[in-house]
Amino acid sequence: MSVKVLNGKRFAQMVIQGANHLSNNAKTVDALNVFPVPDGDTGTNMNLSITSGAKEVKANVSEHIGKVGSALAKGLLMGARGNSGVILSQLFRGFSKHIEAKETITSKDFAQALEAGVQTAYKAVMKPVEGTILTVAKDAAKKAVAVAKNEEDIIVLMEETLKEANASLKRTPDLLPVLKEVGVVDSGGQGLVYVYEGFLAELKGQRIEDIVPTTTMNELVNAEHHKSVHSAINTEDIEFGYCTEFMVKFEEDKVRDNPFTEENFRNDLSQYGDSLLVIADEEIVKVHIHAEQPGDVLTYGQKYGSLINMKIENMREQHSNLLFEEDAYPAPKPEVNKKREKFGIITVAMGEGIAELFKSIGAKAVIEGGQTMNPSTEDILKAIDEVNADNVIILPNNSNIIMAAKQAAEVAEQNVAVVESKTVPQGMAAILAFNPTGDLADNEATMKEALGSVKTGQITFAVRDTNIDGVEIQKDDFMGIADGKIVLTNKDKKAAAKELLSTMMDDDAEILTVIYGEDVSEEDVEELVSELEETYPDAEVEVHNGKQPLYSFIFSIE
Repeated sequence: MSVKVLNGKRFAQMVIQGANHLSNNAKTVDALNVFPVPDGDTGTNMNLSITSGAKEVKANVSEHIGKVGSALAKGLLMGARGNSGVILSQLFRGFSKHIEAKETITSKDFAQALEAGVQTAYKAVMKPVEGTILTVAKDAAKKAVAVAKNEEDIIVLMEETLKEANASLKRTPDLLPVLKEVGVVDSGGQGLVYVYEGFLAELKGQRIEDIVPTTTMNELVNAEHHKSVHSAINTEDIEFGYCTEFMVKFEEDKVRDNPFTEENFRNDLSQYGDSLLVIADEEIVKVHIHAEQPGDVLTYGQKYGSLINMKIENMREQHSNLLFEEDAYPAPKPEVNKKREKFGIITVAMGEGIAELFKSIGAKAVIEGGQTMNPSTEDILKAIDEVNADNVIILPNNSNIIMAAKQAAEVAEQNVAVVESKTVPQGMAAILAFNPTGDLADNEATMKEALGSVKTGQITFAVRDTNIDGVEIQKDDFMGIADGKIVLTNKDKKAAAKELLSTMMDDDAEILTVIYGEDVSEEDVEELVSELEETYPDAEVEVHNGKQPLYSFIFSIE
């Protein structure tokens, strides 16, 4: 058995198998995660990212491999989370760009596309670190290019590529000391190897169990309708009154006169209404749209073929009936900023108290997320739209979210600046430096400068035994982290907090802010603050209930 030409449908199956295999092993990847921070979520982030890509591929399966690649790139882009998820999206963004015009590809094309993906990913990373997923991808692509010079069989090519990816993965501890210190290989590199193993399984005709849920058109439609919570709006506010669904069965003569591309079709239909969903294959295109003139939409669809399975519902009438029947338990109204603002600041936070704190000092939107659940590019893009501002400033407050924020900034229509805050205190220092009368560039520079004006201390607990930066860590110990580096452990959280602050407080410290988490009692906080005020009499101590999970204390020292 050999595969000398790869078409879109076969590649789509490779992607699905790769996604399934990574999904099946996401917890293993999580367990390897120690770099850049040991937060154990690389597998989760990579899984969510490639699952988004696989869903888009399933919705756009085509014989044309370039189209499948574009769907994969789009899905990955929108679903990308965490550093490894964003790098994975960039690897396949470059891969897909290289093959976008090709209906099928050869082994040489495949190898060159892998290399193009590596180049795109390296460009996307400000300071590439060797010994990570980047290195594994680079070594594998280099091997692929070398093998493809004399090998036409894509199965053999993939076998050699995977073999080199595994070899490179084993070398990652030699390149990244923290991996050797802990005794693991790079988690992101391992995730990529799982994807490649899925690719090879499909090429060899092996099956990996499909556990990725397929989003159907009906599910998408339900989701769109769910977003339009009927009790949160007035009937007269419904701009487009008719829920319109139909399919167009392509007719050869009409498509010849009006060549169909899903992108153009979707763009044209978007002028007729909102809540638009379009799914197409070679024979039909399915449409869901809320339109004011459904007849015009149907007439447009007829340009490409005959209409089937049509359904048009008057949503204003439905809404009036629902309000009449509904009891006194209206759904909460979403926070929508209807007035167009000059600036909108978006920040990311874990914990209801921290979110309220950010809003009280000027954040227009707070995305829930942080160390263990990084928001996706799509989550950030939604927030950018919701703040309804000409200029948007994003404060990621976590190093794992910075790349997704930058990716969202690249594709957003608004002017967006990412101020690379890596902690909550940095985010707060940056937002306090914001000047509403300034322009975006000035504010970006000022807020970036403010990041250096604050020191961050954190107390969290260890999820496993390990040794990092020379610190011996036992499971369930409390770890003290000073500006991103683990400096101590202690079995008592309050003792850990005091010990950490003793290493960070100095004569220049004027304000110590204590943000305590959901696992800390009021009594413990009062006791700790009393001791801190006694120990550091020259510093003003502020206290906030952040209600954050995972981190017992977050300290800001200015």
